[in-house]
Amino acid sequence: MDPQTRGSRLTVDEDLVHGCAVVGNDVLVARLSGPFHKGYNCAPFQSSADRWIVTTQYKKVVLAYSGGLDTSIILKWLQEQYRCEVVTFTADIGQGEEVEPARAKAQAMGIKEIYVEDLTEEFVRDFVYPMLRANTIYEGEYLLGTSIARPLIAKRLVEIARETGADAVAHGATGKGNDQVRFELGAYALNPGIKVIAPWRIWDLTSREKLMQYAEQHGIPIEAKRKGAASPYSMDANLLHISYEGGELEDPWFEPDPTMWRWTVAPKQAPDKAETLELEFSKGDVIAINGESMTPAKVLRALNTIGGRHGIGRADIVENRYVGMKSRGCYETPGGTILHKAHRAMESLTLDRELAHLKDDLMPRYASLIYNGYWWSPERKAMQTLIDETQHHVNGVVRLKLYKGNISITGRRSETDSLFDTSIATFEEDAGAYNQKDAEGFIRLLALRLRIHGKRK
Repeated sequence: MDPQTRGSRLTVDEDLVHGCAVVGNDVLVARLSGPFHKGYNCAPFQSSADRWIVTTQYKKVVLAYSGGLDTSIILKWLQEQYRCEVVTFTADIGQGEEVEPARAKAQAMGIKEIYVEDLTEEFVRDFVYPMLRANTIYEGEYLLGTSIARPLIAKRLVEIARETGADAVAHGATGKGNDQVRFELGAYALNPGIKVIAPWRIWDLTSREKLMQYAEQHGIPIEAKRKGAASPYSMDANLLHISYEGGELEDPWFEPDPTMWRWTVAPKQAPDKAETLELEFSKGDVIAINGESMTPAKVLRALNTIGGRHGIGRADIVENRYVGMKSRGCYETPGGTILHKAHRAMESLTLDRELAHLKDDLMPRYASLIYNGYWWSPERKAMQTLIDETQHHVNGVVRLKLYKGNISITGRRSETDSLFDTSIATFEEDAGAYNQKDAEGFIRLLALRLRIHGKRK
């Protein structure tokens, strides 16, 4: 590298240096491996290094912070790398862990602005329930428990950045996964001018051992993780599900250890007696269990407990990530599985045939939008408007039984919106409600094109 181009302030509109997007016109050159990008006319400053990366300067960054080892390392790295103020945001979306310790950890690392928020009701009401109205399922098996949580976190990151005057947000998603896409598409959709920092795509802490060394060097508590007491899997949880990835699961032939599952019992160990539930729907959403009215979050929490003890909602999936690779994940979604099954049963009674089939046609596209991070896109919002319009008459009660990993629908009723007409559907005398002779002309017309096609043969 020419000494005259080592280190400088640059003026650029947008370029790409070492794979990192540089946006804006105030950037700083810092050391990193790899050749300097061609074409910059730089005024020199003193340095003996010969390898550089262009790094935007930030005054304040909002970090999605769990309080765990990885995001604690990211917090320290942001402070070191950018010499900026960091605001931490920790969301409680029903993951079942204490979130307040994250506040203490952030304080110990010198953070002055700390957000710890209970978003559980908003998560279920404004994200999970709208998704369930569409009977959403990705690639036939995945109920999108991780995917649906990211839009809410992105929303609050952007809102907190606005409230605190921050000029960037940061997340701990790796460069191999879907979450980086979900967080960043959400952030850019809600604030087109926001800057996003993704440390895993920038730093050289590319192994668990390097992360541990960095933590030890900077006094970041490692706790039990170094001692091997933690789960061997990468886990993510919220009120809708818990997921397991990595470790031995990276072999798609490997059968998970039975002790991996945390939310559900093995079906064979579930009670020998079935449990009956009645779920009441109003405009496509469950509002009561066995006659007891509940908020959306309380509904899901209760069904998680009930479903978990009956072994409901386990899935072992190889899925197609948006970034192009296949990935194996194991999921437990007990409450979501019950809600999904019950909602379809309620719609079977109250939705017009063509409307139901239209929803089924749209669902895979809707599921892909959520999986790929397009919750805040105009097409997802337009589809949601249509889906919600279909739910005005999805009112009534579904009765189901849970038994050793299975859900059986045993009844459905709607006093106001049922399209089931017993007088027409009966196999007994219908008093002229349905003229069977009408079917002859109906069938002849339906067969017309088939008969014409048959003659050509």
